[in-house]
Amino acid sequence: MGSLSGIIQRPLVAAAAVAMASVSADFSVKLPSPSSDTCSTSEQIGTSVSNSLQESKSSLVGHISASKLANLSFVSRIRVPLPSVNFPVPNSGWNFVPSVLCSSVASSPQLVNLYQSAELAKASKPAAFTESIPTSTRDVLYRWHLPEPTAVDVSGTSDCSFAKSRTVVVLLGWLGSKQKHLKRYAEWYTSRGYHVISFTLPMIDIISYQAGGKAEQNIDMLVNHLADWLEEEHGKNLVFHTFSNTGWLTYGAILEKFQKQDPALMRRIRGCIVDSAPVAVPDPQVWASGFSAAFLKKHSFATKGFASSSKADMEALVGKREVSEPKPAVTEAALLLVLEKFFEVVLNLPGVNRRLSDVLGLLSSGQPTCPQLYIYSSADRVIPADSVESFIEKQRRFGHEVRACNFVYTPHVDHFRNDPKLYTSQLSQFLEDCVLTCCKHS
Repeated sequence: MGSLSGIIQRPLVAAAAVAMASVSADFSVKLPSPSSDTCSTSEQIGTSVSNSLQESKSSLVGHISASKLANLSFVSRIRVPLPSVNFPVPNSGWNFVPSVLCSSVASSPQLVNLYQSAELAKASKPAAFTESIPTSTRDVLYRWHLPEPTAVDVSGTSDCSFAKSRTVVVLLGWLGSKQKHLKRYAEWYTSRGYHVISFTLPMIDIISYQAGGKAEQNIDMLVNHLADWLEEEHGKNLVFHTFSNTGWLTYGAILEKFQKQDPALMRRIRGCIVDSAPVAVPDPQVWASGFSAAFLKKHSFATKGFASSSKADMEALVGKREVSEPKPAVTEAALLLVLEKFFEVVLNLPGVNRRLSDVLGLLSSGQPTCPQLYIYSSADRVIPADSVESFIEKQRRFGHEVRACNFVYTPHVDHFRNDPKLYTSQLSQFLEDCVLTCCKHS
C-alpha cells in the first residue's frame, strides 16, 4: 500500500478549511470544575446522560445536508492505511549516541529538532543528557524525564524507592497532543521517583502512515529501546499510561512487537492506565470526533464538560431524556459529517481493516496479565462511556484485575486538569497496589 501524502491532500484540506471556519464560530461554554473524592459508576448517574449525548450528536449532524456532503468525489478514491500507530523515537539504547541516529535523522522528516534522553544511572542525582538536531522547529516527539533527586518516598521505605527507580512509565499521547500537554503527567510521576518516557504524535505523521514504512521502523526502534533497557538488569519494569484511542492503539502496536520479539517482555509490564479509551471497534463516528477535536482543539465542543457542576445536579438528571448541553457550531457539525463519511470508507479498506483487527484483537484478548486502570467520563464526547464500560466487563471476564473510575463531568482527556485530586489519588492507589507490591512484601 502506497504513501498517503498525496492521495489524502484534498479531503484533509477541505476538512481543515471547515475546521478553520469553525474556530471563528461563537460557542463559548463555561467549563465545569467539580471536585470529588470518589469515583462514580454508570448506575449512579443513570443511562439517560449517555443517551442524551448520542441523540444530541446525531440530531446536530442531521442538520447538515447529507446530499451535499456525502457525495464527495474524493471519497471513492481514498486509500488510507491505519493512521494511529506512528511514533518516531530515537534508538538510543542505554545512552543516547547521535552517531547511531545520523543516517535515520538525515532520511526521516518525521524526526524533529530535539530529542532528550538520559542515562539511567544508579547515582542518587542522575544527570540528563540532551542532544539537539537543528532540522526543524516542530515539537519534540520523544523525551525521557528523570526522577527528581528530591522526590519524596511516599511509601516510607527505601525498598519502594529502589523499585520506583527501576520502573519507567511510558506516556503515549492522544491525537494532536504535544509534549507540553504531557508535561504535568510526567512531572507528577518524576516527583514520586519514577522515570518517564513521553511520546507525542503529530497528525501529519499519523496520516502519512504506510505499511512497512518509517512509522513501522520507528515502532521497532521504540521496542528495541525499551527491550534493551529492560535487559540491562533483572527487576526493571514498565508501566504504560495511554491517552485516548490513539495512545491505546499505540500501546497495542507495542504489545504486538513485544510478543514477536520476546514474549517474556510482556511479563515486565506491571500495569496499564487507560485514560479516555477505548472503543474496541473501528467506529467512523469515534474517529471523526477524535480528528475533529484534534483539528479544533479548545474550540471544539468535545472539550466542554457537562453544564451541571455538582453531583446533586447530575443525579437529578436521572430519568430525564433531555439535558441542556453545549452544541457544536454548524461548521463543526459539517466537519464531523465530512470526516465520518471519510472514515466510513477508510476503515473498511482491506489493509486498514486487517491491521486494525490485529491490534484490536490483541488488546481485547491478548493483553499482559498486569492490572488495568480505566479513567473515563460520561461527559466524554469522543469516547462513549458505555464503550469503555463494555470493554472493562470483557476484560474482567478474561480474568484480568481491572479498576475503573468514571469522572462523570469531565471532557475527553481532561480529567486531570478538571479534578486533579481524584485523578492523582487513583494513580497513587493503583501504583501502590500494583507496581510497589513486591517491595511492600519484602
